[in-house]
Amino acid sequence: MAIRKVPLVNGEYYHIYSRGNSKQKIFLDKEDYQYFINCLYCFNTYKKIKFREDIIKKKINIFDFDRDEIIVSIGAWVLMPNHFHLYITPSHRSDRWHERYKDKNKISEFMRKVLATYTFYFNKKYKRTGGLFEGKFKSIHISDDIQAKYLFSYIHLNPVKLIDSKWKENGIEDIKKSLEFLSKYRWSSYLDYKEIIRKENKILNLEDFPKYFNGIKDFNEEILEWLKYKVED
Repeated sequence: MAIRKVPLVNGEYYHIYSRGNSKQKIFLDKEDYQYFINCLYCFNTYKKIKFREDIIKKKINIFDFDRDEIIVSIGAWVLMPNHFHLYITPSHRSDRWHERYKDKNKISEFMRKVLATYTFYFNKKYKRTGGLFEGKFKSIHISDDIQAKYLFSYIHLNPVKLIDSKWKENGIEDIKKSLEFLSKYRWSSYLDYKEIIRKENKILNLEDFPKYFNGIKDFNEEILEWLKYKVED
């Protein structure tokens, strides 16, 4: 088994990301985005899930499924057409992992379940075979609050590239348009930090993260500051 350049240590924080093979799209329609989001929620558990028996046959919303103890805590996330980003840490609240899976890593096991399930779904839907993602997922250790706050902005502003691919280099002329686009982009935790009430709120587990923002006003100011950013700054 290959050893990671960045070891995934319990109690630490990580930027996790991956993209499609040869930069191919991994989300082709709204159903694909929603399926991956469902995986982020329902596979964050020690329980063995049989999706058809536990969710479909019981006719419950995926976000009403009782996960009991979670494997990891998610602080921010975004899905883009050919890649995704997560801010993640092993759950600080559960000791069962060491009893049941003492030789396994929390983040690796969570990502294995999510990516394997989504790949199976995608391949079956689009009648393809083989790996969907470009090798194993990548990880960056987040070691301080400055780096973490930058990551929050980086993750939540990623979708702006869909309407202006060079905004970081050239700056944004119409900030209002960018903010309106973000407010309608469902496939990230941006709306959760904007305190929009929705089922996807349950994906985040902010109690295991330092408090980076003192409320929505502080978050808005951080986002606005980065939208005004230019390379020469």
